[in-house]
Amino acid sequence: MSTPSRRSELRRRRARQEKVTLLRKRYGAASSESDRNRILEKVKKVAPSITADQFTKTASAGKK
Repeated sequence: MSTPSRRSELRRRRARQEKVTLLRKRYGAASSESDRNRILEKVKKVAPSITADQFTKTASAGKK
């Protein structure tokens, strides 16, 4: 198998970071617990390496 192209790898990484940043903003603005749970499920799909604790810490830190 050939190695993945560096350019496409970087593009996927950037897109993932942008999506997680957007979800952090939405999580901070979410008012109900069901909305927050739905956002956490999306984060798990987009970036499985990020745990819920890591995500909520950074989401609440960005809220201040």
